[in-house]
Amino acid sequence: MGNFLVTGAAGFIGFHLAQRLLASGHSVVGIDNLNDYYDVALKQSRLALLEGRPRYRFVRTDITDRDGMSALFDGEQFDFVVHLAAQAGVRYSLVNPHAYIDSNLTGFLNVLEGCRRQRVRHLVFASSSSVYGANTRMPFSTHANVDHPLSLYAATKKANELMAHTYANLYRLPCTGLRFFTVYGPWGRPDMALFLFTKAILEGRPIDVYNQGRMKRDFTYIDDIVEGVCRVAEKIPAPDSGWRADRPDPAASFAPYRLYNIGNNRPVELLRFIEILEQNLGREARKNFLPMQPGDVPETCADVDDLAADVGFAPKTPIEEGIRNFVTWYRDYYKVQGKNQKGIDRT
Repeated sequence: MGNFLVTGAAGFIGFHLAQRLLASGHSVVGIDNLNDYYDVALKQSRLALLEGRPRYRFVRTDITDRDGMSALFDGEQFDFVVHLAAQAGVRYSLVNPHAYIDSNLTGFLNVLEGCRRQRVRHLVFASSSSVYGANTRMPFSTHANVDHPLSLYAATKKANELMAHTYANLYRLPCTGLRFFTVYGPWGRPDMALFLFTKAILEGRPIDVYNQGRMKRDFTYIDDIVEGVCRVAEKIPAPDSGWRADRPDPAASFAPYRLYNIGNNRPVELLRFIEILEQNLGREARKNFLPMQPGDVPETCADVDDLAADVGFAPKTPIEEGIRNFVTWYRDYYKVQGKNQKGIDRT
């Protein structure tokens, strides 16, 4: 059993990961700044389910606080660090760019420094499918070049990968980056499409459907993400003896560094996604079709062959099952009347 530090523990993925690690017998220190990017009450509700659990401790701190992060690492020996805290959102980066630099760059540097000083066994950090940017070759592969980001958020995530590789090289700190693909499920983020659509449909408001609905996403269920993270954490990277400097592979290195995609490898059309949601809510959505937003991409699809080969796992939860589980949770959490899988009300 190991001692884990999970940053962003009040967040969507961090909360689920902490639950899973505790259930597996690990010790967990969770940190979060509980910022108001989205509903703080939802974050507090997640934390309430973790409070009082054996081998769990929560510390409210900000990863941008250099002294606070130094004190955290000085006060406890961590075997593994899973870094999930970040300023998320593609569109939000258009209106508050400095938040991305503070959290995603300065904050990540503080995490790297803590890991370096403490010589943790493995740093696993969240990257994003957004790094693929202008790439159009499907499925997206970690072996492909990703030097053409379309948003500041994507640029900071690419920077995280580069920063981690630098520390893997200079200090032999084992680092693994995970490019998550459109994560969804119970306790999800209110700024994501599934949450926004569900709330609007139940309230009788129209939903904004970008690019006239001609979009595909590799929606990946939260349990699959957590399973992937747990398995990767146990797979501590070693230098790749076959790596060649004259043919550099971005996914591996001469240093203890690795990159993986975690996605469902089954892109779903946005209109099909909405249709499944309508079926579960028993209501038809009023759709407000809009053009593509700046920084967005029309399609994502993850190549997960390396993940499957190295850790023996690939996401597989069907979108129908995942949306049904989310709607069940949403109705229960927000005390919304109705049952799933009703006939669609077209009134």
